Amino acid sequence: MTAMTAPAWLPTRELVATKYLELRKRRGLLAAVAVLTLAPPVLILGIRLLAHVIDPAKYGPAGSPSLFAAITGLVAEFGFIVAAAVGASAGSTDLTDGFFRQLVVTGRSRLALYLARIPAGLAIVLPPVALGFALLCVVTTYASGPSPTSLAAAEMVKVGLWLELEVGIGFLVGLGLGSLMGQRTIPTILLIVLEIIITPALAGHTIPYFLNGQRLVVGIAMDQLRPVALGNGLSGGGPLSAGNGALQLPVMPTWAMVTVIAGWIVAWSAIGAWRMMTRDA
Repeated sequence: MTAMTAPAWLPTRELVATKYLELRKRRGLLAAVAVLTLAPPVLILGIRLLAHVIDPAKYGPAGSPSLFAAITGLVAEFGFIVAAAVGASAGSTDLTDGFFRQLVVTGRSRLALYLARIPAGLAIVLPPVALGFALLCVVTTYASGPSPTSLAAAEMVKVGLWLELEVGIGFLVGLGLGSLMGQRTIPTILLIVLEIIITPALAGHTIPYFLNGQRLVVGIAMDQLRPVALGNGLSGGGPLSAGNGALQLPVMPTWAMVTVIAGWIVAWSAIGAWRMMTRDA
């Protein structure tokens, strides 16, 4: 009996491992990932724990739910940005380093070359986020004072999954945009602008006759999907959120949030793969 072979467009384990090692060689990029995902919980919690030990009457426990939400928000913001930078780098380095032609002439499927970047890049950005969040959960659970307003383990799991999704979206959009533009600098800048300027501005108020356009921004959909433990978001939250905030948009149905998020992931992945498949070697 003849063994079944995998389709040519599926990346092999060796191809994924090769791309992963290529990304790991970029020390500056890895340092940025570590600093922007691990530094906020480590530094803030460390300072808060030390301050509480020195003066418990003035400084509350480090494991407060409000501090949990604030640090998670920082990690989500910085994580999206650094994941976008990793994605843009993964999508363009073969071209900018002059290796793209060498990869093409080997006869490998261009689609497989693109798809190999997804698990390789996610393996770079997701573990540090998970490590930092795990530290935050441990401190929130065990350093929250004698009578804490504790967070349930199920809520922490929801927040962790939401956080990893936020970072994953940043990587996948950055990957598609980097592949489309053939460079990493401009895509990274564009996604930073999207994350820290455009999304908060659109979430601040309803624009007449443009509400559905605002809802198509992935950051707004993710904000309204944020779990209860994170409290108010940019736009006041949705069915998984704690309630209305200062900045409000009409709440999107859950199916609409999921559709927008999935649409961004699929669309930018398709655009990036198409550009790699049609680019001249």
